Amino acid sequence: ARDRVPLVMILEGAGFRADGKAHARTPTDLIAQARCSGRVPLVTAVLGASAGHGALVAPMSDFTVISKTGAIFTAGPPVVYESLGETVTKENLGGPDVSIASGLIHNAAPDDAAALDLVRAYLSYFPSSAWSYPGEFTTGDEGPRSVPELLDLVPRNGRRVYDMRKVIDVVFDAGSAFEIQPEFGRSLITSLCRLGGHPVAVVANQPLVLAGSIDADAADKGAHFISVADSFHLPIVFLSDNPGVLPGSASERQAILRSGARMYAAQTMAQVPKLEVTMRKAYGFGSMVMGMIGFDNQSAVFAFPGATMGAMGAAAMSRSRGSDTDEAELLRAMEVEASYRSARSFGFDEMIDPREVRNVLL
Repeated sequence: ARDRVPLVMILEGAGFRADGKAHARTPTDLIAQARCSGRVPLVTAVLGASAGHGALVAPMSDFTVISKTGAIFTAGPPVVYESLGETVTKENLGGPDVSIASGLIHNAAPDDAAALDLVRAYLSYFPSSAWSYPGEFTTGDEGPRSVPELLDLVPRNGRRVYDMRKVIDVVFDAGSAFEIQPEFGRSLITSLCRLGGHPVAVVANQPLVLAGSIDADAADKGAHFISVADSFHLPIVFLSDNPGVLPGSASERQAILRSGARMYAAQTMAQVPKLEVTMRKAYGFGSMVMGMIGFDNQSAVFAFPGATMGAMGAAAMSRSRGSDTDEAELLRAMEVEASYRSARSFGFDEMIDPREVRNVLL
């Protein structure tokens, strides 16, 4: 924090040392690490079994990675057995499969060397501290160019799915995408990319999963990612294509509104440049967490022609209102014309040709 350089923690340890000695209540390393948060990039690599005190740094970190031999938990198998009578292995308690699925660890690697490569790759997108800015990166693919591939990648029919990762690969600098937490909250993609050589944070709905609906895990992932990007001056690009936050009893039991509110608070408080593109649809709270609603600290908001939006889809609104045939048809017509009406009333800064989205963002 004093020298304004990143802090990388490499974990393998059994936690608090039970040596029988009396220790004063002195400041701990965890206090120091917490004070680094938001000031310098804080990265954790779990390369062995890590328990208790040492393991607590992971959830305070901006980015966490685990190797195949790593495991992380509140307390190890002997303590678990003594406390709960449960017999469990280190792998089943906090190995890669468990810690990735829970969202505690962001990315996994096959071995220690690959884990450290991920740390290096992650840090390459960031400045050394919050007092400096990300550096430019030259690959030869930084300039303006049309992306006609989007006409084939993104179906006009809003009910057809497609892979948003392919859109990201086409729009941003070639080979620059570094996805964070690809196996958690999979209906939302959070990826570090470069645009014109400049590091950016990309938050994008993934229509392949839950039709792009934002569930509690996705919202929690998005909130953390946005906050880190804001701390270290990475512009945020939102690519919106979702039918809203995920409804239903299972989603409510996961407190989707709480997680969604956390993501909304993160994006609306972000002070970095924010650019948003509504590609096909964005409804209700799903549009707000993705930064679509105008005058929400964005630098600019854009939409593809024909994008649909509103409090909810026309079909759902018709059912909830008990609409007759004529009213249902009117609601559908309003949905289809929504992007044009919104653009006329400054809901968007500009309606753009999908083929020009890279150039517009640049």
